[in-house]
Amino acid sequence: MTAPIVQASELARFYTVKGGLLSKAATVKALSGVDFELRPGKTLAIVGESGCGKSTLARVVTMIEEPTSGSLTIDGVEISPSKWAQMRETVQIVFQDPYGSLNPRQRIGQILQEPLIINRREMSAADREARAREMIDLVGLRPEHYDRYPHMFSGGQRQRIAIARALMLNPKVLVLDEPVSALDVSIQSQILNLLVELQERLNLAYLFISHDLSVVKHFADDVIVMYLGRAVEKAPKEKLFAAPRHPYSKALLSTTPRADPDARKDRIKLEGELPSPMNIPKGCAFAQRCWLATEECRAAPPELSGSDHKVACLHPLG
Repeated sequence: MTAPIVQASELARFYTVKGGLLSKAATVKALSGVDFELRPGKTLAIVGESGCGKSTLARVVTMIEEPTSGSLTIDGVEISPSKWAQMRETVQIVFQDPYGSLNPRQRIGQILQEPLIINRREMSAADREARAREMIDLVGLRPEHYDRYPHMFSGGQRQRIAIARALMLNPKVLVLDEPVSALDVSIQSQILNLLVELQERLNLAYLFISHDLSVVKHFADDVIVMYLGRAVEKAPKEKLFAAPRHPYSKALLSTTPRADPDARKDRIKLEGELPSPMNIPKGCAFAQRCWLATEECRAAPPELSGSDHKVACLHPLG
């Protein structure tokens, strides 16, 4: 089996929020002890509702932010701030918004060459231009697009440009932070097909952040379900979608639209309020909304356990 290109152990990221005049500062536990491995040519999807820690994990893996605790190893190198510059060439990110992620004052050729100017200073201007034009062709754009500005492109074309920029340094890992959620459905399929083609051609590893489970079902190899900064279920895609074991995963999957109008729809409506990330319960964070919760669940947080289908639940579903 191929060795992992990314390994995370007990990865955590906390934020300190200043209090008011008469209140103390609080700690937001955006990410709390997440473990995972990502192998070349594979896609690991991170799913969960807003505020579960998906984007925080993306920022930590791309070294935009430093983890509060835990370890992150990329391509055999344990990451520390002193090694960020050299490792950022290995990991690149494609952001959600193709409108906001490109500099409107630069032509596409300039946008694509910028990573090379910063990280490949030994390259000549001619070599940088040749590399940029190669990337334009690789993502399905035309040669004349090289001298145009971002406002002259559609949303799907801009996302192709963002993908091309992420590939300029020959990374081994791409973090895809909701890369198609801002696009029309017909364009989403084109971008996803492009990503699949690039993965097969370049043997890329993808960390795919998404809330769209129908996309995850067709795009990912493995899935981690997160709730309030913790992983509550981790499994191969087929097993998770066929038989989710955590009640939260079950509820999440029940909201996924189905193409078959005759299919039975058993949508689970969760009751209760989502706990504050500044005051997470000492037991299972999902216990306040779970129909299977007992006093035992509220006493201590369950650990993620199992072989290839792991679940953090004292009363997992069969």
